[in-house]
Amino acid sequence: MAVLRKFKALRPKKGLEGQIASYPYDVLNSDEARELAKDNPFSFLHVVKPEIDLPSDTDLYSQQVYDKAKENFEDFIKKGWLIQDKDACLYIYRQTMSGREQYGIVGCVSAEDYEKDIIKKHENTRKAKEADRIKHVDITNANAGPVFLTYRAQKSIDALITKQVENEPVYDFVADDGIGHTVWIIEDDAVSESLIEEFRKIDYLYVADGHHRSASAARVADRRKEANPDHNGDEEYNFFLAVLFPDYQLQIMDYNRVLKSLNGHSREELFDTLKKYFMVEAKGNHPYKPIQKGEIGMYMDKDWVKLTIKPEFVDSNDPVNSLDTAILQNILLGPFFGIDDPRTSEDIDFIGGIRGLSELVRLVDSGQFKVAFALYPTSVRELMNIADSGLVMPPKSTWFEPKLRSGLLIHSLD
Repeated sequence: MAVLRKFKALRPKKGLEGQIASYPYDVLNSDEARELAKDNPFSFLHVVKPEIDLPSDTDLYSQQVYDKAKENFEDFIKKGWLIQDKDACLYIYRQTMSGREQYGIVGCVSAEDYEKDIIKKHENTRKAKEADRIKHVDITNANAGPVFLTYRAQKSIDALITKQVENEPVYDFVADDGIGHTVWIIEDDAVSESLIEEFRKIDYLYVADGHHRSASAARVADRRKEANPDHNGDEEYNFFLAVLFPDYQLQIMDYNRVLKSLNGHSREELFDTLKKYFMVEAKGNHPYKPIQKGEIGMYMDKDWVKLTIKPEFVDSNDPVNSLDTAILQNILLGPFFGIDDPRTSEDIDFIGGIRGLSELVRLVDSGQFKVAFALYPTSVRELMNIADSGLVMPPKSTWFEPKLRSGLLIHSLD
């Protein structure tokens, strides 16, 4: 039984939504964020990436960064750029990308559900990143960015959403990247209660994107519970901001790999190894984007190669090790390239499929990297099967698009 809860959103003053809404904190580095926000004082990057308002050599995890986030956040409220709804509501958030639409319900979910694994995970978190988000949530006293959740679609929920989006939205704009963002407030309390009741019938929710945000929210809830002698479980800190999308509407894109070297091996040794595990087909200068599971594109020395995993190296009964990302890691990246822990290795980087194959070519041709691997996307079904099994995916196995914007709907913890 999944808990969904209404909340009084802090949200942009009408007319400022397009300027305030920003990319989430973890898809831009500091330089990129600084460049995007330099002529826009309204950008919520000033809250989720507050180091952009400090000297460029500032330690990203220093106390002054979190203090700056709080200062900027409170300034947005004082200036009237953010307003708070008087009544607790649920909201609908539509994203439109290249003609494809996805409709999410925006509300709060339960930290207790996270701890009980009613909200299921498919990735491990990194302690440093988790600690960073804990401090940001705790000091700003808010969930500044939502967690991206999915659930097995229900026709009853779809029908309620379809009816609500016939109403006038409160926000409707297209961001600079061409992604459309539309928000409706569900003002009919009976509809909100119906949605809450429908989610009580859902066994599990799944973290699609935002493992560190959800983990940090749960940790903050634990801390505040321990510090509050009058804790009763209904306090706002027991819940965190999420957008819940039905599984069939989601798009997972490829998450590709680029490597800095051949780990002391020659090109000939690489191809000898490849032929043990893959059927190898030369593609010359024609970029190869995998069209099905089991295919990998490799780019090196201005040539593309199609790699098809030999069936004997695929364990279809293992939900994790049958993933293309896991197979590539287990038979090639670890043993041949020496990338034993892709989370910590400085010899590998990960490139979201939204950047296209041309980015892989650019990085290799620039000399920054020696070889690139283009992968077929992981499916939502694979994600759910792994989470249901209590297992985790290899790092960087999923790239969701479009990304949820931060600053459109914010949850205050008191």
